Amino acid sequence: MEFDWLDCPFNLGIVSPREIEESFEDPFSLRLLPDLPGTEARYFNLGRSAADRGIFSVFWSDGKKYRVILAREMTPEEAVFYDRKNSDLNV
Repeated sequence: MEFDWLDCPFNLGIVSPREIEESFEDPFSLRLLPDLPGTEARYFNLGRSAADRGIFSVFWSDGKKYRVILAREMTPEEAVFYDRKNSDLNV
């Protein structure tokens, strides 16, 4: 998995590129395609870093590279959604 970090449109001081990449490598990460009209598909990723920090990302991919448009810590509601979806999958 290769990421494009050039001209990143958000502050990488809040969530580091390493944490974001780890959240994508999380075996339980959730990738969602929102039902929004538009020409370019943007996806959501909910995953945990190696330090167990919940990361929410918005990204697009050309099939080879991932370009993260926004990344931040999960809200409590997103963390509950992540945990609930993963418990549903592991039943």
